[in-house]
Amino acid sequence: MQRYRWIAAAGIALSALAACGDTTGEQALAGAGAGGVAAAVLDQDPLVGAAIGAAGNIAYCKKYPDRC
Repeated sequence: MQRYRWIAAAGIALSALAACGDTTGEQALAGAGAGGVAAAVLDQDPLVGAAIGAAGNIAYCKKYPDRC
């Protein structure tokens, strides 16, 4: 059962991050949503997941703007 949670969390996170956003605020919001949901699925702290997701998505979109 635990394996399916990881697969579901990865799918949710990757799907949400596929829509990076045009502005820094949109990028942060998309990343926070993906990280928070993924953390909740994995029974972790959603606030920490949201913070990591937001920071990760902003960093990715700044490094690779043509992929967002």
